[in-house]
Amino acid sequence: MIDATVANFETEVVEASNTVPVLVDLWAPWCGPCRALGPILEKLEVAYEGRFKLVKINTEEEQELAAAFGVRSIPMVMLLKNGQPVDGFVGALPEGQIRAFLDKHVPATAPQQPEEAEPSEAEAQSAPDLPPLEKLQQTLATNPANDAARKEYVELLLKDGRVEDAQMAFEPLAGKAQTDARIRALADWLAAALATPGLPAVAALQARIAANKRDFDARYALAQRHMAAQQWTAALDELLDILMRDKSWSEDRARKTFVNILELMTPSDAPKPAPGQPPVTDPTVESYRRRLSMTVLS
Repeated sequence: MIDATVANFETEVVEASNTVPVLVDLWAPWCGPCRALGPILEKLEVAYEGRFKLVKINTEEEQELAAAFGVRSIPMVMLLKNGQPVDGFVGALPEGQIRAFLDKHVPATAPQQPEEAEPSEAEAQSAPDLPPLEKLQQTLATNPANDAARKEYVELLLKDGRVEDAQMAFEPLAGKAQTDARIRALADWLAAALATPGLPAVAALQARIAANKRDFDARYALAQRHMAAQQWTAALDELLDILMRDKSWSEDRARKTFVNILELMTPSDAPKPAPGQPPVTDPTVESYRRRLSMTVLS
């Protein structure tokens, strides 16, 4: 999958279509159907094993290309051969209909590529593994419904500070937050990361708290800033201070966020205990869990 721009359009789309059909996906970040269609097209590009090339055009960033294609509604998909559009569709079609569309145009086998010498055993053994993010991208391109991989992907994006990418990747999980503790925790982390640019500075929030210990809005905002910066214990301390003064503040928001942070501090791949054995927990997590219990029950 390639992102096309005005600079590379001639090479990646026009010239490439002389060798293999090029499927152009015209989309925008704000478009819900586009986000539903994109993973299906990426999955099919892998499944068709080189029989077509997928190119994506962000119509918000590449308005000149969008105008050239005459875009009036998105998602819009065009298929090019020999430098010319030959077919297309508008809207997020089901996978079966897209396969039927492709099968009318793509070759039965992938174009022959020049043979390359087989790597030696030593070269094969020394070849570096893909970075975790790229591995997860490939997994989700093949199987967008893999929730375990998607949760891990969103978490890595947030750790890297790629908030907008994390927000887009999280969308398919949003409806499952009520039944999955990890998804709820990721939703809270994402919300904190999205809110942080609009929050007052740390010094200003601390000054408000110093002037009024019960300024819970300031304490919660400071906790969100700490969450966004992955300063988990600092965030927990602010939330605990709220709970000590008002256990049910803002419809239990402080307690819920406290629990979500404890979930984020627990590795998702932590080994399960043997039958009859207690789970192995991080001492810091266990300490804050006890403090929460004591505060709520007091």
